Amino acid sequence: MKEPHLAGDAFLADVDAARGEPGVHVWWLGQSGFLIGCEGRHLLVDPYLSDSLTAKYEGTETPHVRMHPRVVAPERLAFADVVLSTHGHTDHLDAGTLQAVGAPLVAPARIVELARERSGGEVTPISEGEIVAAGGFRVQAVPAEHPGEHCIGYVIEAGARRLYHSGDTTWVDPGVRGVDVAFVPINGKLGNLDGPEAARLARTVDAALAVPCHYDMFEFNTATPDAFVAECGRLGQPYRVLAPGERFTLD
Repeated sequence: MKEPHLAGDAFLADVDAARGEPGVHVWWLGQSGFLIGCEGRHLLVDPYLSDSLTAKYEGTETPHVRMHPRVVAPERLAFADVVLSTHGHTDHLDAGTLQAVGAPLVAPARIVELARERSGGEVTPISEGEIVAAGGFRVQAVPAEHPGEHCIGYVIEAGARRLYHSGDTTWVDPGVRGVDVAFVPINGKLGNLDGPEAARLARTVDAALAVPCHYDMFEFNTATPDAFVAECGRLGQPYRVLAPGERFTLD
């Protein structure tokens, strides 16, 4: 099993250290989950920090065997000001994570009842094209296409920075340009982009930096970032490959 770059107390120490540093701070939590910090406020996107899927699929044809331990127990992120979910799959809308964090949730309007059931708390519904203010951040819902599931992406304004999280998606132009970061899935199966497609999507939205996600969580549904890196190189697209628990800062 792989080890996170930082986990537990060490991860939280890095989060605490970043509170006193300028810029927008981003940590990859694994799968499509990210923690974003700006001016002392914190936003979570698609956090999956439980073992609910491992338990659910044990003994089936698709066992969800973790490839790395969780970065941090979700209750230790109770300082988060808001959580965003892109769609209703459990690795993006996890009851065990959401209820432990306890922060207000923003979720697609078409799955708001499911979101309320999973989170057990306050949910703000959002539809494509809408903008909400949440937890000190400005959040816009943008198109995504995920077969068999209603999914949206987000453009998150944190201070002067704009961060695009595509959610789970096949090829779709979200209609945004000039973002500082694009978080894009690369697993290439179950209705998601593969590495080269993810690199091209980042280029399409004119991302200053592309960050791959949705891999290295479960053994049955992963990919290496090699093809993503190669296509970014071909396109001249700047990129950053993170390890779970690793931070980068936009300053």
